[in-house]
Amino acid sequence: MMTPMARAATTSDVFNAIAEPQRREILVLLRAGERPVNELAQELGMTQPGASKHLRVLREVGLVRDRKAGKQRLYGLDARGLRPIHEWTGGFERFWNESFDRLDAYVQDLKQARQEE
Repeated sequence: MMTPMARAATTSDVFNAIAEPQRREILVLLRAGERPVNELAQELGMTQPGASKHLRVLREVGLVRDRKAGKQRLYGLDARGLRPIHEWTGGFERFWNESFDRLDAYVQDLKQARQEE
């Protein structure tokens, strides 16, 4: 059973919002541009109300914006909402760079060894 507190965390915390795989998939689809909810639902193989629920969560945490276009509502990515995630993952960049540096050194050693054969 979901508690009201768990619900509040999901709708106020961008990390909890993107923990759900279908919401991440919606963000991937929206990278290509604005889409109406029925297109997103069809693409994801889910019901329109299900897609709307995910979009509401993404909008509440600032990852998605919407606008009225004629009779339909278009949803688009609001990448500014990704800033907390980008900043958090950026703290690990040093580790990735060190790994790439080690890999590069290993490749250079292999090339050197082949030339000496």
